[in-house]
Amino acid sequence: MLKMEKLMGGVSSDLTNCTKLEILDLYGNRLQGRFPISVSNLSTTLQKLSMNRNQISGNVPDGIGNLVGLTSLYLEENQLIGPIPATIGKLQRLHVLSLHQNKLSGQIPFSLANLTLLNRLTLDGCQLEGTIPESFGNLKNLELLDLSLNRLTGTIPKEVVSLSSISIYFDVSSNTLFGSLPAEVGNLKNLQLLDVSENKLSGSIPSTLGECQLLMYLYMGGNHFEGTVPPSLSGLKGVQELDFSRNNLSGNIPKFLETLSYLLLLNLSFNNFEGEVPAGGIFSNLTAVSLEGNNKLCGGNPGLHLQACPIKAPSRRNRTQQRTIIISVAGGTLCLVALICFLTARRYQQISSRKSSSDASLLKKYPQYSYSELFKATDGFSQANLMGVGSFGSVYKGTLDEEDKVVAVKVLNLQQKGASRSFMAECEVLRNIRHRNLVKIITACSSMDFNGNDFKALVFEFMPNGSLDEWLHSEGRGHRAEGSLNFIQRLNICIDIASALDYLHHGGPNPIIHCDLKPSNVLLDNDMCAHVGDFGLSCFLLRSQSASSRKPNSSSRIIGTVGYVAPEYGIGIQVSIEGDIYSFGILLLETFTGRRPTDEIFKEGYGLHKYVEMAFPEGVMEIIDPHLHFRRENGEDTEPSNCSTDAIQLQKYLVFIIGLAISCSTDLPRERMKTNDVIKQLCAVRDECIAEYTS
Repeated sequence: MLKMEKLMGGVSSDLTNCTKLEILDLYGNRLQGRFPISVSNLSTTLQKLSMNRNQISGNVPDGIGNLVGLTSLYLEENQLIGPIPATIGKLQRLHVLSLHQNKLSGQIPFSLANLTLLNRLTLDGCQLEGTIPESFGNLKNLELLDLSLNRLTGTIPKEVVSLSSISIYFDVSSNTLFGSLPAEVGNLKNLQLLDVSENKLSGSIPSTLGECQLLMYLYMGGNHFEGTVPPSLSGLKGVQELDFSRNNLSGNIPKFLETLSYLLLLNLSFNNFEGEVPAGGIFSNLTAVSLEGNNKLCGGNPGLHLQACPIKAPSRRNRTQQRTIIISVAGGTLCLVALICFLTARRYQQISSRKSSSDASLLKKYPQYSYSELFKATDGFSQANLMGVGSFGSVYKGTLDEEDKVVAVKVLNLQQKGASRSFMAECEVLRNIRHRNLVKIITACSSMDFNGNDFKALVFEFMPNGSLDEWLHSEGRGHRAEGSLNFIQRLNICIDIASALDYLHHGGPNPIIHCDLKPSNVLLDNDMCAHVGDFGLSCFLLRSQSASSRKPNSSSRIIGTVGYVAPEYGIGIQVSIEGDIYSFGILLLETFTGRRPTDEIFKEGYGLHKYVEMAFPEGVMEIIDPHLHFRRENGEDTEPSNCSTDAIQLQKYLVFIIGLAISCSTDLPRERMKTNDVIKQLCAVRDECIAEYTS
């Protein structure tokens, strides 16, 4: 096995002399230049070739078909151009073919249907044209197929959706596919995610979808589907997200949607639904349901602000019966009604007065802002107000006129795949949490911009001291006139973060897993108090799911940011509390060493954890951040002055903290520390340091 990291040039042709080479792993380096033709001459014993996440350009050579021993070929996230060579069809031992996020063009080669052992095929995010080959129906072992974000046309072949082996996800979104969704989709009985959104599909929603009983995510928005939502979809008992938005669906909103107990997000907006909106289940959560653009709806949760449903006029026979009853009892009840009215009149006035006051307070507590107001607050989302850009959107500084209040506005890039899901996930989490060490949300905005495009944004309390990432690293430190963080500040920040995690994991009926804890997602207020934010990847975990009973998650998409992601996520283990603890351990190491986990000095198997572990404990002073100090230069803080001069004392504290961080970021989840123990031990270090100074 040969693994090469942080290479700046191309692949040496000397590798062709390695006649027994089985694995060539060049993942995530800085490789540039054209795809080396010499790769075609590598050993036929080569089983895995990984050149993904580089900057390799040019065409994939036809000679790639010479590597007949390959079982895995990873070329994704490069700058490859041109067609996919048909010779890849000769690699009949392939289990994984990953070419996504390139600039590949042309048609999908029909020869890929020869790869009958293929488990995963990802061609998304390219510029592929033409149709989806019907011959893909031969791929009887396929578990995952992603053809999204291309320029594919034609219909979805029934032969492909008949593949009962597809269980992870089937994604053909953001193409120009037309025609109906074949009824054979019901054969995908083990499928977890189906995404056919942003196409030109038409016809009715096939009733056979109800047979996909393991389906968790169903996205059909942005098409031309018509008719009603079939009752058979009540069989999707485990579904968590449903998106039927921007279609031509009609009829009443099905009552069975109230009974789907795992449903977290429901988007029915911009259709032709009519009649009364159900009020129970998912419909009781205003942030989880989108119904805008259906002008004939009525009733439902009062918070939806829909018109009241008309009262049906009774029949002539019923009117006669009602009149008889009314006459017979009117005399007996008239006095009673008058008496009740008299006794309650004064009480009603008091309640009305209090209710008006309460409503005003509620509106003040949860303000509503339109797109135009946020546009104005950020000066048209100007570059000057841009604070940062993330995976799913951009954050702007803004000032709300009526309150002159400074806020942070996170605007979702809805063109980015997963942005809408991230928005809904973040709303769901933020509505359930409140803690001093979590970023406070002011409101959410789901509207349209001036061009009629969907617009989604979150408005947060502004954090004037930016992110922890800016303070830790030299490229951000230059923007901070105050200088770097001292020992007690870093320790307090880490205690704040641990407190936030402990609340997320244990403060509610079900744990909330953050999934993306890192310094750039930790914001600092005026008092340098830390607030954890960005819950776009977060999820709820059933309290009944113990760590030992969690089954592998079949989704292959990375959850979190490289360097902070727990190693077990890489082999498909489901997200967990222990995964967040690992991220915290890496963050803790970064806070006191000043090194990112993706620092260029680290090689495969020699990351930040190993780097620190090798120096621990004797060499701990050699690996800490050189900017770390115990007193501010003006000497006005309350930290122990002897710590700044006594290296032994300094080493004692750092050994304890680094040891704790190593325990949090160990490879085995069961060996990682608990958040309450982390908080106790970090607080003990801080208290001892303060006590020694004041004694």
